[in-house]
Amino acid sequence: MNIHADKYRFIDSLITVVYNEPPMYEKKPDCPNAIEWDGEVFPIREMLNEWVDYTRRGRMARNMSDAHSKTAAGRGSWGVGRFFFRVRVESGRIFDIYYDRAPQGIDERKGHWILFREIISL
Repeated sequence: MNIHADKYRFIDSLITVVYNEPPMYEKKPDCPNAIEWDGEVFPIREMLNEWVDYTRRGRMARNMSDAHSKTAAGRGSWGVGRFFFRVRVESGRIFDIYYDRAPQGIDERKGHWILFREIISL
């Protein structure tokens, strides 16, 4: 019996993304055309999946009433949300990347991109 399973290599590293055309809404980005990580550019050949997580984390999880929290869980609110993309790059490697729109401070309000993990098929 052959059971297909995936193994993950956790990376959790800041990356830079490249777009042929910038996204219409930078806080709700589309899948980029390439990622830059560790001094190397990885052109994205195919987006395999995408999903959004509007979970409020840290102090943001405690600063909203229950009624508003339910609405925000479905569509997000300012500074909350992660936009995930599973991508296959030109070399054939598969990565999960995400854009975290949480501001990192008063001078960095745009959020940041993370290379979350590499998927290694068995």
